[in-house]
Amino acid sequence: MKISCFTNSAFPTPALYRWVLASVMLSVIGFGWKYPMLGFVVPAAMLTGMLGGAMRGRYVCGNLCPRGSFFDSFFASFAPRRPIPERLFGMKLRWALMAGLMGFMSYRLAQNPGSLAHWGLVFWQMCLVTTGAAVVLGLLYRPRTWCIICPVGTMANATGGGKRLLAIAESCRSCNLCEKNCPVGYRIGDFKVEGAMRNPDCLQCATCVHVCPVAALSIQKPTAFGPRVDGGDKPEDAQRAA
Repeated sequence: MKISCFTNSAFPTPALYRWVLASVMLSVIGFGWKYPMLGFVVPAAMLTGMLGGAMRGRYVCGNLCPRGSFFDSFFASFAPRRPIPERLFGMKLRWALMAGLMGFMSYRLAQNPGSLAHWGLVFWQMCLVTTGAAVVLGLLYRPRTWCIICPVGTMANATGGGKRLLAIAESCRSCNLCEKNCPVGYRIGDFKVEGAMRNPDCLQCATCVHVCPVAALSIQKPTAFGPRVDGGDKPEDAQRAA
């Protein structure tokens, strides 16, 4: 276990594979300009996130994403834990950002469609730019702020965001350790009465599950809890979740 210098509470030390995934991302950013073929790690990660999202929501985002693993390991030790602005949870903004980034990437790829080196360089540039934006957001708010507006995460939200939820048992003591250590700061305790947080953007990273002192939290299929509840563009829902 590790002690958080921001919350003064215990949370699990990132697993070794997260450090490995983070190192993969750093290697792509650090050497992709010289070895463009490394850039193809980017579409591979995107495809994994989208396919995984269709099957299990944002599980890949919370557990297998190289950039997410970077923010959970190297970055988390010095990033702040401030509330994420409510407007970043709005789906209109997220779809617009996705359209803009995907459109620009397609335009750049089309400039030299027959060159794999060009494609790899474009993927590297997109990774560099979006990671830079993610670092800025992480320094302003919380380590995983970018995950809220990430295009891959938005797709996972749309295709499989209701396939897992965070169940909250009656044994919950409302100690708020889960909220303090959640990488995006979801107010999990607000859902205690409902017995589950159905937020389709939950990263399913299980940090809250591990820090709960009474094992009151678990990630489950929603069958036993009724239909999915969408946060979408409802300000009041975003405020509860942020």
